[in-house]
Parts: sequence; C-alpha cells; structure tokens
Amino acid sequence: MVDITHKIYTLRYAKAKAEVQLSSRQAMDALINKQVPKGDVFEMAKAAGLLAIKKTSDVIPDCHPLPIEFASVTFEVEELKIIITVEVKTIYKTGVEVEAMYGASVVALTAYDMLKPIDKGIEIKSIRLDEKKGGKTDFKESFRKDLKAAVIVCSDSISAGHAEDRAGKAIIDKLTSLELQVIQYAVIPDERQDIERMVKQFSGDVDLLIFTGGTGLSPRDVTPEVIRPMLEREIPGIEETIRSYGQMRTPYSMLSRSVAGMIGDTLVLALPGSTNGARESMDALFPSILHVFRVLKAMRHE
Repeated sequence: MVDITHKIYTLRYAKAKAEVQLSSRQAMDALINKQVPKGDVFEMAKAAGLLAIKKTSDVIPDCHPLPIEFASVTFEVEELKIIITVEVKTIYKTGVEVEAMYGASVVALTAYDMLKPIDKGIEIKSIRLDEKKGGKTDFKESFRKDLKAAVIVCSDSISAGHAEDRAGKAIIDKLTSLELQVIQYAVIPDERQDIERMVKQFSGDVDLLIFTGGTGLSPRDVTPEVIRPMLEREIPGIEETIRSYGQMRTPYSMLSRSVAGMIGDTLVLALPGSTNGARESMDALFPSILHVFRVLKAMRHE
C-alpha cells in the first residue's frame, strides 16, 4: 500500500456512474413495476452497493481502509437503460474514487444478476469515475514560482562543526521540489543577536524566511523569544497546524514552540530543529501556505 502518513485530512468526494442496458421492454416494465422474480431490483442493488462501498479495502488490495461518512446510490431510467450514480464522501487522507467505482460496479452486477433470468441480452455497458474533489485536486493552485526563500539553521553544535545539519537540508529539499528559489542558507548559533540580525537582514528581501532550531525548552532555545516581538502580524493557525500535524505522529510535538507571522510582505517561520520535526512541519504547511502570497497580492490591488 502507498504510504499516506504524510498527507493531511481534507474533505474527499467522488461520484461514479454505471450503465446497465436491457434488451427488452418487458424486462424494463417488470423492473419498474417491481415484478422481477428475485425481488425489488433497485432496493436490493442499492443495499449491495452501500455494503460494497464500506468493504472496498477488503477486496482491492492497495485501497486503504477509511471511514465512509456519506454514501448514496440513485437510479435513472432512460428507455431501456438504467443509469446508476454512486456518491461517496469522507474526511481523510486519501480519496474515495475506487470506493465510488466499486460501489457502482456492485450495484450494476446486482441488477444484472436479478434481471438476467428475464432478459438474456442484458449488458453492463460502462463503469466510470464522473467527478472527484478533495486533496491535491481541490487545493491545487498556480502558486508563484518566483518566490525567494532564506533558510537559517539555529544550532550551537552545528555552527561549531560538531554536528551535521539535516533539518535545514530537509526544508530546502521541500522548497526546491516546489520550484521555489532558496537564495540564502546559513547556520548560526543560538544567540539572540545573531537571530535578530538574520531577521532584519532578510525580511523585506525574501518572501519566505524560515528558521529551524531553537524552538524547544532548553535555556539556549530563544528563537521564539527573539522572532515573536519582531512580527507585525502573527498567524496562529500556522502554528496550530504544525503542532496538530506533529502530534498525530509523536506525543512530544506539544512541546514545540513554533512561530509564524508576517514582517511586511515576508512570511517568517520558526520550525523545530529536529530533522523529522522540520520535515513534518514542511509537509503540514506546503504548498497550501503559499496561498498567503495570493492573499497579499489581492490586498495590494484593493
């Protein structure tokens, strides 16, 4: 199965359609008038489809088990054709396209099974995905590619050459994958004046100023104390997202003191200094956080 542990929860929706073609008017009349010997085709097929939707991961090996929070099966009749529509919703980390299509296929097969004794020419014509929403599909924007970033690592041990930086490199890898330009990468000790100097030097010159390290609880972890008073506008939702995302992966994320806010048009972030903490924070925020720059552009044109 594909690893989805890094993904975020969003509302997912899918609609699938199937078509069953009958060959005789007599069979269609029996269906509509509920005179099919095996029973009410619409009700039986609907029940089978709803059960199938909830059991998709049991029969499709690579499908993840997920909570089905809404499912519907509806029918339309056009001459000798039955059009089946299945809709599925969930709030989860992966989509429900296969669930919708599997449900539609089982509805169609159930109708086929019940009608074949009175219609030897019945056919299942098609099963297709009609619509999907959620995840990357719903929140994909044409983010600016000309955004510039600076990444600053705050660490006594790394700046002294006693340890290797991995957190900063993980941040750079994420930015590069989004085609953002990293124009500065620096390692500084956990000193107030050095952190303040970096903020003053790059705020206004870059769009994104990202610090990693110094957000813990040791006496030398002073990054939040330096950066927070310098912010013109804090963005608490970003901080909440970082901690919420991290808390689902480790119980210690509650101790992180990440910071987020604006200085002019520069978005300033202070992320955890551990490699996993930095990487997971970037996964939680990007690319959605880049919507900030669309908001700023809209404000400037008001």
